[in-house]
Amino acid sequence: MAKTIHVGTLISGGGTNLQAIIDACSRGSIDAKICFTGSDTPGIKGLERAQRSGIDTFVVDYTKIIRSCKHGIEDADLPPDFDLGEILEKQQLVTPDTPAGTLGGASSDGSMERIAFFLKSRAMAEKKLLDHILAHDIDLLVLAGFMRVLTPYFIDRINTVSGRYKIMNIHPALLPSFPGTDGYGDTFRYGCKVGGCTVHFVDYGEDTGPIIGQRAFEIEAGDTLEDVKRKGLEREWELYPACIQAFADAR
Repeated sequence: MAKTIHVGTLISGGGTNLQAIIDACSRGSIDAKICFTGSDTPGIKGLERAQRSGIDTFVVDYTKIIRSCKHGIEDADLPPDFDLGEILEKQQLVTPDTPAGTLGGASSDGSMERIAFFLKSRAMAEKKLLDHILAHDIDLLVLAGFMRVLTPYFIDRINTVSGRYKIMNIHPALLPSFPGTDGYGDTFRYGCKVGGCTVHFVDYGEDTGPIIGQRAFEIEAGDTLEDVKRKGLEREWELYPACIQAFADAR
């Protein structure tokens, strides 16, 4: 048996993947203990799931933080260790062609100003996440439906050893196909006959990190988008605990 690893979790919604991981821990089918569950959104069902299982929870309200940033960001507002030049050099999330609404900046701003706004405002939120996360000695951070991209500012403070990944994410498509927020929808609209889900490590890009595991399912004639999502979620609930166990086994 592997040693019991200490896991932190981040969520944004109902937390069905979180529940699958909680259940696997409770059954003893994975060698893991969940230390905390954090969210970017208050009042979501996933936080209730964690609390019912006696897991510590916290919220960093991204929407509130980003809204406040639109009045202007001063240097004093930023984390003391934030280096915009360094983050710009590393980040692979946004380019000057990225639409303004995607970045959360004002459309009248120049492209570089919008990118800077995106990275600064997210770092302000990520610093608050890190204040909670780094208070725990975790082996692995699991994004269980966390709908915010993470910048190099955050990633470098979790992945502190070069080449050793400690942030795991699940994506609703068979990567590298259909990255982004609507993997099942993109798979269905493209007319694929096979769909699936992917667990991967997080790097500086969007859904570009090393793949840990995948599960596939057939999309049958007559299946609706809801059928595709249902089949996908059922595979996710099997795959995520299995990949966490693979991490615990150092595989």
